Amino acid sequence: MILYVARHGQTIWNEQNRVCGITDIDLTEKGKEQAKALAHSVDNKNIHMIISSPLNRAIETSRIVSDICHIPMEIDKRLIEQNYGIYEGVDRKNEAFLENKRNFAYKYPSGESMMQVAYRVYGLLDEIIEKYSEKNILLICHGGVCRIINTYFEDMTNDDFFHYTLANGQLREYRL
Repeated sequence: MILYVARHGQTIWNEQNRVCGITDIDLTEKGKEQAKALAHSVDNKNIHMIISSPLNRAIETSRIVSDICHIPMEIDKRLIEQNYGIYEGVDRKNEAFLENKRNFAYKYPSGESMMQVAYRVYGLLDEIIEKYSEKNILLICHGGVCRIINTYFEDMTNDDFFHYTLANGQLREYRL
């Protein structure tokens, strides 16, 4: 089994370097082009299914890939981005946001902790590995969720975790 993980294409908040968790934002034109490029990069990888976050930016990316590559797609709410609570929409360099980001077990005020995100994402990964052990699956989700997925497969220091990111439209591959 190969599990492919991709981050959705660019949104206006990505372009503006704003925190975007559960706020539902569409792709920019550049984001749509990134989704098309992602589709072309996975077209020859024998992917059996796309599983997408339910947020518009991930669904748009997934539909573009699905349409170009003729891969069936489903949506799983466990891939939704972390709820950053009061930090939704603030600049990503906001000191209070960054301090909260360093404390994995601390809930963002009016949001959720990184530990809560890991709980739901790890459960989904366990399920996918059990259910689709003979298939190649593409997950299309978000930066924070991609960071959690990476910890499922690779040990990371807290500092490595804090700085880990996938660019919009970027693809990672995990062989099981």
